[in-house]
Amino acid sequence: MSKIEKVFATLKAKKEGALIGYVTVGDPKPEITPLIADALIEGGVDILELGIPFSDPIADGPTIQAASLRAIKSGTTPKQVLKIASEIRKKHETPIVILTYYNPIFKMGLKNFFSLLNKNEIDGVVVPDLPIEESYHYRETAKNYCVDTIFLATPSTSEQRLLKIIQYSSGFLYLVSQFGVTGTRETLQDSTVRLIKKILPKTTGYIPLAVGFGISKPEHAKLIIQSGSEGVIVGSAFVKIVEKHQEDMDMMLDNIREFAFELKDAIKTRS
Repeated sequence: MSKIEKVFATLKAKKEGALIGYVTVGDPKPEITPLIADALIEGGVDILELGIPFSDPIADGPTIQAASLRAIKSGTTPKQVLKIASEIRKKHETPIVILTYYNPIFKMGLKNFFSLLNKNEIDGVVVPDLPIEESYHYRETAKNYCVDTIFLATPSTSEQRLLKIIQYSSGFLYLVSQFGVTGTRETLQDSTVRLIKKILPKTTGYIPLAVGFGISKPEHAKLIIQSGSEGVIVGSAFVKIVEKHQEDMDMMLDNIREFAFELKDAIKTRS
């Protein structure tokens, strides 16, 4: 059982949902990211997701696109992201997941990339633009270096393909809650609840299910967990706090910590 799976198992035994918090590394400056990570974890984040800034993040909406641009302008590189992740690891036991598009991995080379992840004790990777049909060497390399492969399923994923995605995933299955790109939403669609209930019979007992995209309020997170998901993934809402208070770091960190606490408090009971 991987470190990520152990966290889900522990929380499930306590009847708690898992809170997965995302930030773009290097936004607004590389040296601030470890402080943001501290605030997220202090607020209750169970798994930390760190995004490698990319110039063309096709799965992301305007909020994370802007964060990537700020991070790139601040000089953040993929290798620097892994270095920052290692700094966070020295201070926290919280599992760390890297989110990246495939281009940076391709440039670094699979073995080099996963060797660095293993060396820096990174627990898993999400690659939104990697199709499962082209993932064999990626998955084998990740497995050899003891790094979880986290694939995404969407509302349009066919049942046949979903079963393959579940089979090839480890750590948890990342369920995209609705059509479109990342970004905060005012309301949670009824279709999201139906989607969770449709997929749960296929994941239960096999791999934890975590839902992301558009979750921006504690009541959203609570409904996701009450619908049966074992985790919620929140990204754009945290990134918006970073953007809003990038000139006032103390205010930024306080708001991140407080918002994480509110989200975690909302999902402490799964039933």
